[in-house]
Amino acid sequence: MLTYHLEHRGIDAKYYYLYKEIKKDIVSGTIQKGEKLPSKRGLAEHLGVSLITVENAYQLLKEEGYIEARERSGYFVCAIQAMEVRKEEDRKLQMLSLEQSDWTKEQEKDAHFQYSLYFKTVRSVISEYGKELLQRSPNEGCAILRNSIARYLLRYRGIFAQPRQIIIGSGAEHLYGTVVRILGNDKIYGMEDPSYPQIQKVYEGTGAVCEKLLMGSDGIKSSDLQKTKADILHVTPFHSYPSGVTATIGKRYEYLKWAGEGERYIVEDDFDSEFFMPGKPVETLFMLDNSQSVIYINTFSKSLFPSIRMGYMILPERLLERYQQRSGGFSCTVPVLEQYALAEFIDRGHFEQHLNRIRKQRGRV
Repeated sequence: MLTYHLEHRGIDAKYYYLYKEIKKDIVSGTIQKGEKLPSKRGLAEHLGVSLITVENAYQLLKEEGYIEARERSGYFVCAIQAMEVRKEEDRKLQMLSLEQSDWTKEQEKDAHFQYSLYFKTVRSVISEYGKELLQRSPNEGCAILRNSIARYLLRYRGIFAQPRQIIIGSGAEHLYGTVVRILGNDKIYGMEDPSYPQIQKVYEGTGAVCEKLLMGSDGIKSSDLQKTKADILHVTPFHSYPSGVTATIGKRYEYLKWAGEGERYIVEDDFDSEFFMPGKPVETLFMLDNSQSVIYINTFSKSLFPSIRMGYMILPERLLERYQQRSGGFSCTVPVLEQYALAEFIDRGHFEQHLNRIRKQRGRV
């Protein structure tokens, strides 16, 4: 007769405990296939539980295929593949250690972001917009944030872009993947050598081919640029990581000339320029481009705080239709609340004040 200890278990838990114990014995082979189980009444009396407890346990075992009922004969164990049962200690949760900040000392020195001001902005947005924040975001991002970014870029950076050209995404790496969806993974993507490792990982993760182009003192070496087979050039003209090289104005026009020679595009990664402007906006490739060949990418993860995971991309007008065809069906990866909060933070001038404060702290102004 089967023996299990159910004395100290609640009424609702007894049948489930009995079900688990019988199942464990079946799976481990303790109860052999084809073996007849005790009658419901006999097992109930033996264990000192109600008949309904045993009935419920048997019913679960039957529904899951561990046992079968034979007319006028009782319940029998089905033929299943035996497997080792986990030890009880193997089923205990192994809790993860809480994450520790991995900011560098340099980041800590600059970490004077006014969190209270940002959270105050979030509360204000929740109060003002309410149910609007529960709506689904358009795939390009919410209009309120795209408008705010367009105004900020023109006012603070001298970059003119229509809001319809701005695409919101959850950080630069997500936007790299969007670039591949737009331009195709059958293209060759040229990139600076050395460069931020995640760039190559993202492109190759989509199936695209990458070609490394050696960096010189003013940007990618002209000899490498002239002989490359790349269709798309991914560059960080300002303060490239990890070399620290900033492309000269001559090199920037060399990049643009390269892009104008055929159906080529440049992905301009401008992640660091807002903190390092020596008194006036740095001329971006997007600002200098007349051929609609530059895709501009920037992120707020660097300029605000890492966990915000929000960036934006500016597409040339001629790529907007292709974007809709190839990426228009995807949902925006940034929550609506975060988009509205950042839009409010920018429109109230807090974002620019934050940038100016950091620049002064770094002694760049």
